[in-house]
Amino acid sequence: MQKNYFTLLVILVLGGLFTTACNEVEQPASVETVADFDHSTVSRWNDVFLQIERHAVGYRPGPAPRALAYIGLATYEACVSGMPAYQTLSNQYAGLNIPAANPAVQYYWPAVVSGVHSFMLRRFFITQDPQYLALIDNTDNQLEASYKAQVGGERVDISFAYGQSVANAVWEWSKTDPFGHDAFLEPFNNYVWQNFYQQDGDWAPTVPGPGRPMFPYWGKVRTFAIAETDKLCRAPLPYGDAPSSPLFVQAMEVYTRSFASPTYDDKWMGEFWSDDLLDLTFSPGPRWIAVANQVYALENTSLETAIVSNAKAGMAMNDAAVACWHSKYHYNIERPETYIQREIDPNFEPALNNPLTGTTGISPSFPAYPSGHSTMGAAAAEVLSSIFGYNYAMVDKCHLGRAEFIGTPRPFSSFYEMANENAISRIPLGVHFRMDCEEGVRLGLLCGRKVNDLPWLK
Repeated sequence: MQKNYFTLLVILVLGGLFTTACNEVEQPASVETVADFDHSTVSRWNDVFLQIERHAVGYRPGPAPRALAYIGLATYEACVSGMPAYQTLSNQYAGLNIPAANPAVQYYWPAVVSGVHSFMLRRFFITQDPQYLALIDNTDNQLEASYKAQVGGERVDISFAYGQSVANAVWEWSKTDPFGHDAFLEPFNNYVWQNFYQQDGDWAPTVPGPGRPMFPYWGKVRTFAIAETDKLCRAPLPYGDAPSSPLFVQAMEVYTRSFASPTYDDKWMGEFWSDDLLDLTFSPGPRWIAVANQVYALENTSLETAIVSNAKAGMAMNDAAVACWHSKYHYNIERPETYIQREIDPNFEPALNNPLTGTTGISPSFPAYPSGHSTMGAAAAEVLSSIFGYNYAMVDKCHLGRAEFIGTPRPFSSFYEMANENAISRIPLGVHFRMDCEEGVRLGLLCGRKVNDLPWLK
């Protein structure tokens, strides 16, 4: 059951008793910074997010990265007073007012982090099955008991309450975005695709599918770093149905690699990076939080590094998804499935299958160009590279042990290599042209760099 920390919060803030409360709490001998703690609290809450989001209807592709962005920013703002090299970003965003930390209080930073996540996860996932939401309560209770055993109850309660106060401020600000807030409840938003279908090459529904494109207005969602002019990617290849046309050549690549002559490695790559299907895996944006969690464990990173990484990755993927969807609905390019069945082979099916339902030949239900996987993946790769290195090598074990598809870990020499393979994997899966993938990577790198350029450091 959710704890009523707002009672404590109102007393502390409105009654001006933060200092009084602080005097009653036994203070540590030296001031602890956020970097004095390890990443475990962030990693634990990341795991909870990934478990819930895997089953969250309507959150893929855009709402999940948006949730990560606001949770990441709230965590950063709640802890920035304990991160001496960093400064608040609140002055970058009109209408965002962050409650000030009390300089007389020695916050227990893991409890601050838990306060943020406990508050925001309950609000971003308001319609989920109770069995998944119980993960929040269980994690909350376990972490609280651990913290109080280490430093005592009152310090933990004050810290948790401050985290919740910042989370509440960021949550209220998030609600002022009319295109993003609760958009998961209506992913189709009364969009009439027939009004935008003019000729061959324009998007039309694929089978199986809902018959309508998802999140037609996601390109209007609030961004954190990119400008309006950054949201439109470069123009796609011109439509052509002659065998010599560049688009036909790219369609033949999709046809050959996904349907006519697929190799085992292409099948492995396509399934390894898919993350398309509800209940089977987390979605393509959060997948990079699962990657980040592996890095935090490998490097035994500090809490500070994990907080900054989460914030940057969430904000970059949010902006990448917004730019991608703005471009998708601007260019309105059909899926390879539609082109190939019309121009090459009417029996063609994409290689995206759902082992949970037995459904085969799936194409995601929105325009193809550019690729969302490619855009979000490149944005995340850029920010993770800026923190952990542009030649950071690792083995991605995101799907270790999965039997429903080929989840065997794959080794990489850098996050960029991961992002490029993530992008190209959409070709043998049969759901994207090469142009979708390559332009998605370019656009995603731009979004990641814009987030990196925000004034994080003092």
